[in-house]
Amino acid sequence: MGDVLDQARAQVLGEGRGLSEAQVLEVLRLPDDRLGEALALAHEVRLAWCGPDVEVEGIVSLKTGGCPEDCHFCSQSGLFSSPVRAAWLDIPALVEAARETAATGATEFCIVAAVRGPDQRLMSQLRDGVAAIKAAVDINVAASVGMLTQEQVNDLVAMGIHRYNHNLETARSYFSQVVTTHTWEERWTTLTMVRAAGMEVCCGGIVGLGESLEQRAEFAAQLAELDPHEVPLNFLNPRPGTPFGDLPVLSAAEALRTVAAFRLALPRTILRFAGGREITLGDLGTKDGLLGGINAVIVGNYLTTLGRPASDDLAMLGELAMPIKALGATI
Repeated sequence: MGDVLDQARAQVLGEGRGLSEAQVLEVLRLPDDRLGEALALAHEVRLAWCGPDVEVEGIVSLKTGGCPEDCHFCSQSGLFSSPVRAAWLDIPALVEAARETAATGATEFCIVAAVRGPDQRLMSQLRDGVAAIKAAVDINVAASVGMLTQEQVNDLVAMGIHRYNHNLETARSYFSQVVTTHTWEERWTTLTMVRAAGMEVCCGGIVGLGESLEQRAEFAAQLAELDPHEVPLNFLNPRPGTPFGDLPVLSAAEALRTVAAFRLALPRTILRFAGGREITLGDLGTKDGLLGGINAVIVGNYLTTLGRPASDDLAMLGELAMPIKALGATI
């Protein structure tokens, strides 16, 4: 069938059709001396099918820690000895965080809660918080509050939630090695309800959870089937006290090969650098990713780990001559 990057140039760059699972696996198996070639092609694909703009987003945790689920990578689980403990953010602090995010030029502000799914208290606080943000700040509001019922999906739409994040985390075949308190299928059900309700779907996962290259390719194919508007790509930052706390950090080359492969599988999708890029890639690798298929970043800190200062990321985008997407273009 020929070289996979030659196939990708014709199929993905030329026609906008993402690579198949088998083709993604070939990209993930490319030797290091072909990494630059793969990243360059992924960058061409991004420019051709997404344009030059980079979407900037900030996130804040409305409810941190004390989660009843056992996601093995997450220090917010109340089942592990990790140091994060339950805390709630009040509405004024939420609005201030949205103001600070908007001041960076970000078009998206995501409210996150560490829960299996929202209870009445959380839905009420989310409703009040979103209303207060919309009254004070010109920014799109996204949410990530776990698995939803149809009624809760409808409520989020009524609040004006622009985009809903619910990560599948990993391949279906590997999910039970990562989470045992709920299923991959339960997450998929929430995502299909969100899409049917008209919200944009944000769905990605974490690379470096111990999955095989075959499972990484499987995950890319499952995301392509879902066809989310955005895919946040996280790299495991092993957290003390969690079951995955002793896993090795992914190498920069493997992380960048994954970026290229996911872009070639998802040519039209917003592919966002999320957690773990600082420890996995550093500044140089982050630049390589931005020139290798990434077209969105989370600025500032993450939920339980420190990110880069927003000013540093914005300066990097300026250095790379990458325009930040304007708010009007995302509504």
